[in-house]
Amino acid sequence: MLFNRLALAAAVVTLVACGGGSDSAPAAESTPAADAAPAAAATGAIAYAAPTGTTHEVKMVGDDKGYRFEPAELTIKAGDAVKFVAVSGFPHNVAFVATGLAEDVKKQLDANFGTFRMAELSSNMYTIAGESATISFANIPAGKYEFNCTPHLAMGMKGVVTVQ
Repeated sequence: MLFNRLALAAAVVTLVACGGGSDSAPAAESTPAADAAPAAAATGAIAYAAPTGTTHEVKMVGDDKGYRFEPAELTIKAGDAVKFVAVSGFPHNVAFVATGLAEDVKKQLDANFGTFRMAELSSNMYTIAGESATISFANIPAGKYEFNCTPHLAMGMKGVVTVQ
């Protein structure tokens, strides 16, 4: 138990040092389309694609049962979005596995993180209950998209979104 706490503390210190976070309280979830589109147009990068369908919710949980996403497996339609909500056992993030993804798909999925993007295919870190990131699956082809929580990957916190 002490080892787990020390490992978690070391991970938090490393992530804070590398993440360059903010001391301010988290802002309410914004609409990434409004924030991401002008930057993409200016750099010639792939633009954020707003969701056109249903938004599905996945909880990020850490408790006496372990670290997990609820649900860990989710099937959605192209154009839907997934809202990842921090519940307990912080810090959490959402990082999609790039291995096996075509370069254009990887770029579109990365752009679809919008303002929630911290690094390639990875969201910000969340340390307060209720913080969330909504990832659009607009312009993303059918297939399986594996994701994990970077701080808790070794503890099995992973999942998959299947786009139909």
